[in-house]
Amino acid sequence: MPIHLTLALTFFNFTGNNAMRVLLTLYALHLGASATTVGLIGGLLFVFPVLLSWVIGGLADRKAASGILMFAACCAGASLLLMYFFPSLKMFYAAAALNGLALSLFHVTLQNLIGNLSTPKSRARNFANFSMIGAATSFAGPLMVGLAIDHFGYDWACLATAALSLVVIGLLFAFGRHLPPARGRIKGDTAPRALLDRSVVVMLVTGGLVQLGYDLFQFYVPIHGHRLGLSASAIGGVLATLAVAVFVVRTFLAKLVDKYPGEKLLIWVFLTGAVGFALVPFAGNAWTLGAIAFGFGLGMGIGIPLTVILMFANSAEGRSGQTLGLRLTVNNAVRMSGPMAFGAIGAVVGVSGVFWLLAGVMLGGGALAKFQLKK
Repeated sequence: MPIHLTLALTFFNFTGNNAMRVLLTLYALHLGASATTVGLIGGLLFVFPVLLSWVIGGLADRKAASGILMFAACCAGASLLLMYFFPSLKMFYAAAALNGLALSLFHVTLQNLIGNLSTPKSRARNFANFSMIGAATSFAGPLMVGLAIDHFGYDWACLATAALSLVVIGLLFAFGRHLPPARGRIKGDTAPRALLDRSVVVMLVTGGLVQLGYDLFQFYVPIHGHRLGLSASAIGGVLATLAVAVFVVRTFLAKLVDKYPGEKLLIWVFLTGAVGFALVPFAGNAWTLGAIAFGFGLGMGIGIPLTVILMFANSAEGRSGQTLGLRLTVNNAVRMSGPMAFGAIGAVVGVSGVFWLLAGVMLGGGALAKFQLKK
């Protein structure tokens, strides 16, 4: 029961979060926001995940998950109600920050729950299910909010998305008692440096590189497609192909983890990422680009959940929440800084140069994973 409840909460929480990203962007543009303003508002979604994920991880180690998730659902719902009652760009800044706080609370707590509710034998399967639900919400959230906007308008889309938070609150009221109770204060040094043994540091670096590669592929492939003159629908189809590949490969994650060492799988992840980035500049049509995206997804698609599994396995006793929080801090910092850094690089070396540079970065990640395997 607890693991199924956690997965259900994951679906409704992340569907709402993915819907919120699209809703913020489209609603702000509808109100006349510039691209710069939209970027600032969108960036606020990641401020609290960067600043507070480690702190929230420590909270998840000590406090009952049901209380943390209840507060997060209230924050998410409140952010959407702000947009409904006060539809102005100034209020959208506050709504984005509040929703980002909810995201950081959800993400760390739910990942920690999955790990704590799993046995060593079932951990890979449960994290694989968690990651597949996450992939499904990336489709369900934007689709739901897009239909709501087209058929009912932006104000009702806010209410429809807020209703997902209400479902979460209802589930927690009805079944939250089945989740693990609070552990209380944890003994020992709780500073981040106390968690940073060699294995954790390597996993933080490799996890950040996986996140960088996955995000920048989705960021730069549309740019390459636009340069080829592809339509928006064709570019969307290429990214949908990537999503399909990611979902397919994650169905086999548990079996792969059982059969191969995690670090060996990471080498495969980085090699497929390197090949995918290196081939993109040679793609001259949507079909070729879609095939490259599918192959990229078959490798990189397991990278993010795999690093979660390895981070949890390498975490100190009673400190899994803090360790996962550190991982999310690093990954969200990469998500904020990566596009800006490589955007500046792209202005110098060109888009094709960025793809080849990222291929080299992925090869570096594979070398690091191989080094870890030898240890």
